[in-house]
Amino acid sequence: MPLLGRNLLSTSDFTSSRSHRTCVYKCGDACSKPVPNTSGNTYFRDIVRREFDRRSLLRGAGTAAVVVGGGSLLAACGDGSSPAASTTASSSRAAGAGTPSAPAGMRFDMVAPNTKDAVTVPAGYSSEVVIRWGDAVVEGAAPWSVDKQTPEGAAKQFGYNCDFGELVPVAGEDNRYLLLASHEYTTPQQMFPGYDTDNPTEDQVLIEIANHGLSVVEVEGNTSDGHLAPVIGRYNRRITGDTEFLVTGPAAGHDLMKTSADPTGTRVRGTLNNCAGSVTPWGTILSGEENVDQYFAGGADAKGKTAQERFARYGMEDAETARKWERFHDRFDIAKEPNEAHRFNWVVEVDPWDPNSTPVKHTALGRFKHEAAAIHVTDDGTIVSYSGDDSRFEYIYKFVSSKKFVDAPADSPRQAAAARRENMKALDEGVLYVAVFEGNSDDFRENTLPEDGAYDGTGRWVKLATCRPDGTAESHVDGMSGEEVLIFTRLAGDKVGATKMDRPEDVQPHPTTGRVYAALTNNQYRGAARPGKDDEPAMEYAPVKENKNGYVLEMDDDHAGEDFTWNLLLVCGDPGAAETYFGGFDASSVSPISCPDNLAFDPRGNLWISTDGNALGSNDGLFAVSLEGATRGLTKQFLTVPFEAETCGPVVTDTRVLVNVQHPGENDEATVENASSHWPDGGTSLARPSTVVVWKNDNGPIGG
Repeated sequence: MPLLGRNLLSTSDFTSSRSHRTCVYKCGDACSKPVPNTSGNTYFRDIVRREFDRRSLLRGAGTAAVVVGGGSLLAACGDGSSPAASTTASSSRAAGAGTPSAPAGMRFDMVAPNTKDAVTVPAGYSSEVVIRWGDAVVEGAAPWSVDKQTPEGAAKQFGYNCDFGELVPVAGEDNRYLLLASHEYTTPQQMFPGYDTDNPTEDQVLIEIANHGLSVVEVEGNTSDGHLAPVIGRYNRRITGDTEFLVTGPAAGHDLMKTSADPTGTRVRGTLNNCAGSVTPWGTILSGEENVDQYFAGGADAKGKTAQERFARYGMEDAETARKWERFHDRFDIAKEPNEAHRFNWVVEVDPWDPNSTPVKHTALGRFKHEAAAIHVTDDGTIVSYSGDDSRFEYIYKFVSSKKFVDAPADSPRQAAAARRENMKALDEGVLYVAVFEGNSDDFRENTLPEDGAYDGTGRWVKLATCRPDGTAESHVDGMSGEEVLIFTRLAGDKVGATKMDRPEDVQPHPTTGRVYAALTNNQYRGAARPGKDDEPAMEYAPVKENKNGYVLEMDDDHAGEDFTWNLLLVCGDPGAAETYFGGFDASSVSPISCPDNLAFDPRGNLWISTDGNALGSNDGLFAVSLEGATRGLTKQFLTVPFEAETCGPVVTDTRVLVNVQHPGENDEATVENASSHWPDGGTSLARPSTVVVWKNDNGPIGG
């Protein structure tokens, strides 16, 4: 079989597969704007750096397939219907005779890179859609039709562009689960027939607002396969961009949180741009409000230089937004409501077991573009939350609660509910930190690992604010009050010299080892020396100049303390590229991986990574990575999502894998009338973001 496609890594200007439209509606077209972080803090590349040349990485074509643990990575799709990403090293060299077998949980055939308009899974596995955009969530939801959308209907249906996902068993009920999902953003051109980008209607705006937020859906399984069917259950709930939230923590009630609609500064309408998330040990959902800057107009014209600088640091400078919600709702116009924007960019918490509960926004965790928040509980019950700020050259944070975890018997719903209420308070009291990284090697030879054989070093957590039980906050940052630290956390990180990273997204602690993993998606402006993009010399790499493919960082943290060690588990990209690194594993035996985004762990302890914006010419996918022993760094692709879609919210159980397929067919020309993808329903149907479940055909354990 000949290699198909071209070597996409041989030029210096290849970019993410994201369309410009995705950039506009998902993150406010941040790539086209100056980097908001203009501080002089040390860049990560000054800590771990090595040089690599730009020679052509295509080392020949071949017909071989790499066999690892019973799986194969083919040079291209078997039917030859679409070009594949360059798999140069893995397709031109066979794995050595001494290559160890894949560990349990990773014994499946590697899925080859492809550009199909379908979910592609390994041989011996099946997949199906669980729920689509517009499907009923709560009682009374009307059947979805693209021509009959209403704000009232959307508030009862599964929202648009699902991101975070989780599957939680319902206690005492066999094969019944809660499917949890966030709805990050909307793309109106692919939602509304005849959409006019210059003149949206108020009804369209209200429908978009209702399609944001989160969904809680009961689903029913069986014992014969992985099928999951949505049901209208007692826990079902839709949270939207209009649902009331309670503000908690020291910033609640501060003058900078007050608006004309809420003079108390403690009640907020809605949550927006909810990206990844997690389920806490006490059973609630944590969700990060990420790119909310795109919803607010007029920051550059705010009153006073200080206000303008604060809005600029959060990327809120556009005179008009692409969505134009501010035309109909004053709260999205900074000139009319200067504090409304401060009421977003928080971590929100929802109790899915009480559909009548009021969700909260936790100000003690700081305000920035939270990809997510994830909890680790130490042996003595200390609760620690980790979070990344998903923008180029932003920071990694943690929060250490001063309250201890309250456990409750699983068979006592009343005690469990009381424990949940108490544990939710834990994220309002404690210490907020930001990370500083230091390397342990001074010199790096070109295209060569450091002499100690790893990209690694030490780090420390710097205090930003201590949130007290009485609801006040002590600042540890000169020139800022405690409340200002929480509301303008990015500025606080700047002042204390936090380390600039390459888009820190999901930060997840391992459930058994306690090690903390962070997805650093990419940063094409690192070392690029482009005006407004990078203020560091282009000669230095950290570890990759113009980083298009991203890294996965591993930290061994003193969770309740202030010290940690770190290493780069993966330097992502084509395995044939000189700059890639797979935890020391033989690069000829791994799948190409680009732009890591969300992280999860399977029951056997393997790391699973979903990708966003694959820069290698293939659809995005889901990958399993071994973390221990002789196979540490082995990376295998388990699935790919459809054309122009993003893989989100991975969940890996004993017998199921779930992913959310976000923005299928999203490109600059796609409309309702001219769809470029027809997934999942096929034919000439409109593409619909959906949740997908995958299982092994014999209903056996995932990955053997």
